[in-house]
Amino acid sequence: MADTHDFDDWLRDFEAEARRRELRGDPDWTAGARLHGSVLRSLQRFQVGEDGDGANLVAKAAAAGDDRYTRAVRLFVAEERDHARLLARLLAAAGAPIISGHWSDAVFVRLRRMLGLRLELMVLMIAEVIALRYYRALRDGSGDRLTAEVAGRIFDDERRHVPFHCDRLRDGFRDLPRPLRAAVRYGWWVLTLGVCAVVALDHGPALRRLGVPATVFVTDVTAFFAAVTHKVFPRGRRSLAALT
Repeated sequence: MADTHDFDDWLRDFEAEARRRELRGDPDWTAGARLHGSVLRSLQRFQVGEDGDGANLVAKAAAAGDDRYTRAVRLFVAEERDHARLLARLLAAAGAPIISGHWSDAVFVRLRRMLGLRLELMVLMIAEVIALRYYRALRDGSGDRLTAEVAGRIFDDERRHVPFHCDRLRDGFRDLPRPLRAAVRYGWWVLTLGVCAVVALDHGPALRRLGVPATVFVTDVTAFFAAVTHKVFPRGRRSLAALT
């Protein structure tokens, strides 16, 4: 059973962020953006991944019976949809269209929809941790002011999303027997390493352009993910500070 007080706190956090986002408004799109073709193609794929209605996740959260958590999930989904909107506007500012779909997103969506809440969140967390490293690279390595602002906004949101999902997953797996927890953790690692390798190859040209070789990308993502697994399956003190 989730700690309701924790999700009271998360609900207030998401509500405050929604108000702050409304007051801040959008970046100055008229400034335009200049990005290398490999980065634009990579951004198109990430934009597709951010663009979903989240209906299945919300339904599973509602079925779990915690209204505060469900309301927080709805606000999380709204932030993800805003990321898709920001990336679409950034692509337009760079003179590039959005794309209707990509095989990697289709695989993720199908896998997530087949699973219950806990396992869907585990798959989602893989995408979130990869996004953290990607948007940090985009923020720091694009050399374009508008792109850096958009990527920085998304990166800051993802840094909040990861501990939010960690709290729910930690509660969800808390009562599992230790051998089963170990098996789940091992399987999660295997899946994460496989996905990370595919992303590093698929987005390799863009990552190199942003100053992050594939080996560095994989090393950093695995370090981030290690902090996540220690948070979800605690075995002593481990901070999520590595996610910066």
